[in-house]
Amino acid sequence: MKKIILPSGFTFDYTNLFTSWGVTEADVHTYFDSIAGAVKAAVRVRSTGIVDGHLSKDGQPEAILFPQLPYIEDKNLNNETVLKRLEDLGRHAKEKVDAVVSFGIGGSYLGGKVLFDVHCGEFWNQKSEAERDGYPKLYFSGNNVDPLRTNELIATLKRSAAHKGAPYTVMLILISKSGSTIEPMSNFMVVQKALQEAGIGVEVVAVTDPRTDDKETLLHKLAVQQNWPTFAVPDGVGGRFSVFTEVGLIIGAVVGFNIREFLNGAKAMDEACQGGDPLKNPALLNAVLKYIAAEKYGRIIEIMMPYGDSLKSLSEWYVQLLAESLGKHQPKTDGRYGRTPVVAVGTTDMHAQTQEHQEGRLNKIVSFVKVKDWGTEAVVPHTYDEYKPLKAFSGLDLGVILNTALEANSEALTGDKRFNVTYELPTLSAFHLGEFMFMLCWAIFYEGQLAGVDAFNQPGVEVYKKLLGPKLAANQTEK
Repeated sequence: MKKIILPSGFTFDYTNLFTSWGVTEADVHTYFDSIAGAVKAAVRVRSTGIVDGHLSKDGQPEAILFPQLPYIEDKNLNNETVLKRLEDLGRHAKEKVDAVVSFGIGGSYLGGKVLFDVHCGEFWNQKSEAERDGYPKLYFSGNNVDPLRTNELIATLKRSAAHKGAPYTVMLILISKSGSTIEPMSNFMVVQKALQEAGIGVEVVAVTDPRTDDKETLLHKLAVQQNWPTFAVPDGVGGRFSVFTEVGLIIGAVVGFNIREFLNGAKAMDEACQGGDPLKNPALLNAVLKYIAAEKYGRIIEIMMPYGDSLKSLSEWYVQLLAESLGKHQPKTDGRYGRTPVVAVGTTDMHAQTQEHQEGRLNKIVSFVKVKDWGTEAVVPHTYDEYKPLKAFSGLDLGVILNTALEANSEALTGDKRFNVTYELPTLSAFHLGEFMFMLCWAIFYEGQLAGVDAFNQPGVEVYKKLLGPKLAANQTEK
């Protein structure tokens, strides 16, 4: 077995990728100079924030600051003042707020959704106030412009208010760096107006670019005018990395998620990912193996397949992280790079996608995510032991069945020489979640260096935005 096991118990099992029928030692040696260059670039970005060739979307030099995020220090984006403000907001939400609606899209939505799903689970809003330890219900909006869902959300909030009776307070968390992002801003304005007209108490918190100079954003200006509390969408941290900033942490804060432990997990992983030996650095090894698998063996699709419903949003977060970071033009070679991420959930997608994984084109890597100990039990009773197929799994805990299914899936793929890896989290805790997500961030950095792409810009996204504005203006003219 080939594994990196960290002191925390976090495990990266790459046995079924780094093998005689997969990526080989000879392959890795071929890229020795590129790997050394990626390690050198990591040292540089940690100490200076500089990544060669990176410019902001305005064409200006821009520091890359995600490596500092796990460290709560005065000079850093995450410092005691920031953490205490978030914790104060969490206490206020617990004591004074009945429901929260978070408005954001992309990195302003996906990271916070992971924290919510892992900490709260699917049925949070159906729990009693006591079961939520006093924390408010939480809903997400602004990640699409779906009128049906937005009206259903408004109706749900009105029903809750009517059921409780006055006073009923809803906190609207508006997350947009610019303040002109269509999806969150349009939904926010619709929901705010509807709640105010219904006599429901509304509080607004803005998470936006904190600058107050001549580049002050629309949302920051609006927040100052309306006297809304503000938190920061910082420069130097792209949205897909921003779960470790106020952008993501604010969602954790208002539901009682342990944001300090989350950052501690990220810190532990950051320390593990600083060495130059791929066999000891999980993020570097992850990047090297998947890069070679794509370039030499055509494995250009990655199936991110956690086993557990509460981790589906982790796959969705990873889709943006991988696609938006690495699907790029390679300026030095005038080539193109990218691996296509696909969301899957075990065991759900063993009954949907696995047929293609097992017998389809040899263009995929399957990345399994396993939680070793779920911290809860649900044992199948011996109710129908007279039926042999049902007796086969009677007496087993659902967590055991889940992880055994993962093992069977991995073994089946390996038997047909299908590339796969497994990440194992000892428990589904804030610490281990921070570890894993930060490892993936560093893996993307290293792979971007190997591929010769800027992992921190998104020029392809700007193309449609330039077309959308005039089209919306034309619709207004027609009306």
